[in-house]
Formats: sequence, structure tokens, C-alpha cells
Amino acid sequence: MEKVLFTLLILILNLSCAQTQDKTIKANKINELVGLYADYDMYHGTILVVDHNEIIYRNAFGIANMEWDIPNTIDTKFQIASMTKSFTAMLTMQLVAEGKLDLHKPISTYLKDYPKANGDKITIHHLLTHSAGFDRGVDDKKYNKPVDMVNQISSIKLQFAPGSRFGYSNSGYTLLGYIIETVTEKSYEDLLQERIFDPLKMKNSGFYKHRPLIKKMASGYNRSFGEYYDNDNSDESTAYAAGAIYSTVEDLFLWDQALNTEVLLPRKYITLMFEKHILDSDAHYGYGWELRDKPIGNTSEKVETIGHSGSIGGFRSLYTRIPSRNASIILLNNTSHSFRTSITTAITGILYDKPYDLPLMPLARFMVETIEKEGMDKGIQFYKEHKDSRDYHISEQDLIIAGYRFLHAGNAKDAAKIFKLSTEVFPERDNPYDSYAEALMTLGKNEEAIFNYKKSVELNPKNNNAIEMLKKLGVAYSTDLLKTDGTWGKELFAIPLHFAPDIKLKGFEDARFPKGWNDTASPNFWTYAFAWKVNVDAALTTTQLEDYIKKYYDGLLSGVNKEKDLVLPKIKVEITKNNDGSHSGNASIYDTFITRKPLVLNFNVDQIICENNGKSIIVFRVSPKDFAHNVWNNLKEIDILKNSCDQ
Repeated sequence: MEKVLFTLLILILNLSCAQTQDKTIKANKINELVGLYADYDMYHGTILVVDHNEIIYRNAFGIANMEWDIPNTIDTKFQIASMTKSFTAMLTMQLVAEGKLDLHKPISTYLKDYPKANGDKITIHHLLTHSAGFDRGVDDKKYNKPVDMVNQISSIKLQFAPGSRFGYSNSGYTLLGYIIETVTEKSYEDLLQERIFDPLKMKNSGFYKHRPLIKKMASGYNRSFGEYYDNDNSDESTAYAAGAIYSTVEDLFLWDQALNTEVLLPRKYITLMFEKHILDSDAHYGYGWELRDKPIGNTSEKVETIGHSGSIGGFRSLYTRIPSRNASIILLNNTSHSFRTSITTAITGILYDKPYDLPLMPLARFMVETIEKEGMDKGIQFYKEHKDSRDYHISEQDLIIAGYRFLHAGNAKDAAKIFKLSTEVFPERDNPYDSYAEALMTLGKNEEAIFNYKKSVELNPKNNNAIEMLKKLGVAYSTDLLKTDGTWGKELFAIPLHFAPDIKLKGFEDARFPKGWNDTASPNFWTYAFAWKVNVDAALTTTQLEDYIKKYYDGLLSGVNKEKDLVLPKIKVEITKNNDGSHSGNASIYDTFITRKPLVLNFNVDQIICENNGKSIIVFRVSPKDFAHNVWNNLKEIDILKNSCDQ
């Protein structure tokens, strides 16, 4: 018996030693990784990593106060920005659990003075899931009193019907904060302290106000054109329930661990917070939480995560939980220039013993150093010689920043050389052409500037700066391809489309939506038109059109599939060519947007081949209504603008 016990003890000791050694190896790899980011001036902040509910790494890098060269330490405090939303969701759910709030009652139930036209439509659920219909936030005038912020929000026109889709909004969480205050008759700041910070002993966290002195608070810095600048110290309490908390990585570890317990909230409500309530592009949003499948290192494998990011003047944050591993990665950064996503991805690889990427040397930075020592031509030569090297990191943004350093110093000639280089290295990006055009315009080379501004708009039809600059140069450039009256909504997309990258065309899409297009009771339901201006110089065949429509709707509908475990049926398309050269037909789809049912869409497709530039304008008119229905009269009245080919 003694032999058995001794053997068992040895096995336990060996296992413990192996686990300790594994933690040490992982910690050393994380230290090397983040240390390199710091060495390359890519990270200023603190980090804490949890694996199997145990801290395996914590450290601080970079500078908390650049004026005085004060380094960040593990107890340095940072604004956590939109990570605040998770705390607001917790306060909200605490009140739901207590029966003081109802997730599905309209907000007019709690805010009696809120305009009923919207207040009767928006629910607490909508606010928590960013589906209330607001845009990102109100920026024209800042208020720091909740009642004033809410009055401002109440005058906003909703961008979409509440509950119909996701639209990230600080305004929604501002409203939640005010509702919480109204129901409890306490301030948001006091509620945070009483209901979260005090119970968890989060002694280094609070509600940020710029005037009171906060010990060990990092200064926030913006990085522009390779230089750091003090952040505008406006009162960030205006971020309120959407983003006004400050904290430390160690305090956030206490928060992280509490989410595994019922200290703050009964388990069923915590589960409800972490549920995938609404689709946000390639991820989902719960109640105050982003739910995303994130990559494991540089592999194709992914893991389910729960977390939130944050961005506010001079500060960036990212908190990622991996429930299946009881792991968490907490990053707090006090500069606008951070690589928090890349760092998190690499650390995830380290935790799973998978390959990951170390940061590469930023090539643009070494190019600038070469320029300063040996001149512009040598610097550009250095970049070209090393841009394909595995040892260097090439970045469109870094090149643009390098160019603007010269442009802002009054050296437009050298700036133009760097911007021209950026168009050669990144020919499919719009920003290099926009910046190159700006330098050319400064040099008085207006014709070349016009060419590059146009190229920029072709790649990104939403580049309003390029369109405005073309106007200044006397060129009336428009992304409008279709003529509709003011009642139609409009949306622009660059092609290749982000949701249908397999459509191998280049150009852009001008989509138009009539009133009621997303209302099942309206005759205009699912009725709309869109036009593509793309690099097609010959008449499309029916086979090509069928292929485009299949790929278009396959990507579009898959991207908004809200039904768990639903495998969408294959899209069937039948198109025929008419005597006048147009095409007509139908597509059988599964409506993941609204009805979540099968739907047949009828199509009419026209094509105009532009003789002067090798492009085509292809117009798709779409409706589930039969071709004899009146909606088709309205669709057929949508004209292609006469000058569309000339733009």
C-alpha cells in the first residue's frame, strides 16, 4: 500500500511540475511576443493573461506619461472605453432579475417624457443589442449631463426599424444608463460602485472625469503621421454608460472571474447576456458582449470567444474570454496606435500550442530612417528591395503616414514619391490614390490629381473626400448610377463585394430601396433596384448573370442568417434573354432578413456597355411581385443616369 501511495505521489508531483513548466513556457513566449511589439513602438500598455482560471502572465510596457518618461506599471489605470458597455449590461440585467426592468417592454414605460413615436417601439432588448435604430452616436455637440444627452438622442431620426438589424450605437447605451438611473433613483456612477466595484473589491476602477486627479492614471496619446500628440482632454464623462469607465488589468481580472460565478447575477441571466441575440457582420452581439469566432494563432482553426473592444481618445482596449478553456486575454493601451487584435490572436495560438506570428519589423519606419540618412531615392529603393521580405511588415497606413510627414513639412515633392510608391504596393486600395492626388494637387499637377482621385472613388465609392476634392478641381463626379426620387433609400458597396468576394468584378454598386421594402405588409416588400458599374466590356450571357445572382444572394443571405444550425437551401436561378436584349427570370431564395421563409424573387436585368472606358452598367430590378404588379411600373421608371458612363 505504501508503494502505491508513493507512486501516486510521484505522479502527482510530476504532473504538477509539467503544468508549471508549461505555464512558464507560455509566459516566456507571451513576454517575447509583446516585448517585440513594444520594441517596435506598437504597444504601450498593460496585459494580463488567464489560462484555466489562473493568471499565467501580467506585465506592463511602454510609457504612461510621455512628457515625463513615466513607464506603465501593472497597476496603471486606463480608460477602457466601450468595454464599459458590458458593465452597463450587467447593471441592466441585475434590475431585470429584480423585476424592476422588463427586456421586452418599450422604453416609454420607464422614460415618461421620451417621445412616444420612438419610445413605444424601442425596448430594453433593442438597446442592449444595438438594434434600436440609432446610428453610432451623436457628435455635433457634447453634453455631460445624462438628461441633456437623452434629450439630444430623443430628437434623432431612427435609421432603421427597431429590431430589424444591428447598428452599433453609443446612444443606445446612453439611454440604458439613464433608464437605470431613473428606475433606481441613483446615479450611474454610484450604481457601478455599489453593485459591481465594491462587491468585487475593484478598488482601482471608477467613472472617468477629466478634472478630478486620478492617481496612477495613464495619459492618452494620439498618433498621427509617426508622431505622438496629447489627446484632447475634453470631458470623457460624456461617454457615460457607453464608455466612461477606467480600470486596471488586475481589477478586470476580478471582473473576469466574477462572470464565472453568481456573485453579481444569477446564472440564467448571465447565460442570457452571453446569448447570440443578433448578427453583426461576421460576429454576433449578446447583451453588452461581442460573440465572435476568433483565429487560433496563424492557423485556420477558430475558437468561440466572448468579449468587447474599446476605443476612446488616446486609449484602446480589448478583452477576450475563451469559455471552453477558462482563458482570458486583457489588453489596455494608452495610444491610438495599437495592435491589440494581432497580439490577442498570437496569444491565443500560444495558449493552444499552435503556430503564431511574431510582429515583423515595420518596413516604412526603416524606410524613413534610410531617407533621413541617405535621401529619398535611397529610402524608396530600400522599401522596394525589402517589401517582399518575410522579415518586414508592410502596411498601407504606415506608408501613407510616412508620406504625410513630408507633406506636412512642406515637402510635397518627396511626399508624392512616397504616395506614388503606396499606389504601386497597394494598387487595390483607395487611400493611396487619394493621398497621391493630394500631393499632386499641391504641386499644381491637377490633371494627374483628377485621375488619381477618380481612381480612388472607383475603388471606394464612399470616399466623399475624393469626390469633394474633384469638385474643387472643377470635376462634377457622382457615384449615382440610378435616378430615383427622394423617397428611395440609397446604399453604396465596393465590388468585389465583401459578402460575395467570388464575384470577380471590379467597380461599385448603387443600391436603391423604396419605402416599405422591409415591411411584409407593404407592396414594396423585398422590392428594390441596384446597379453595378464594373469592368465588363461585352454583353453578359444568361449563364454569367445566373452565376452572379447565385453568388450575390448566397453571400448576402448567409451573412445575415439568424437561425442557429440552419443550412440554407441552394439558391435556384432561372434567367432568359428577352428580344430587346434585357434579361428576365427569377431566383428561389430563403429570406434570412425578415420572414425566415422561402421566397421567390423576380428579376429584370438591363446592361449598358460604356463605349469610352471598357465598363458596363448593369441594372438589376428585383421584386417578389409578379411582373404584372404595379411595383414593376415604379421599378421600370428607374432610369440609368445619362452621364454614368462618363464618370
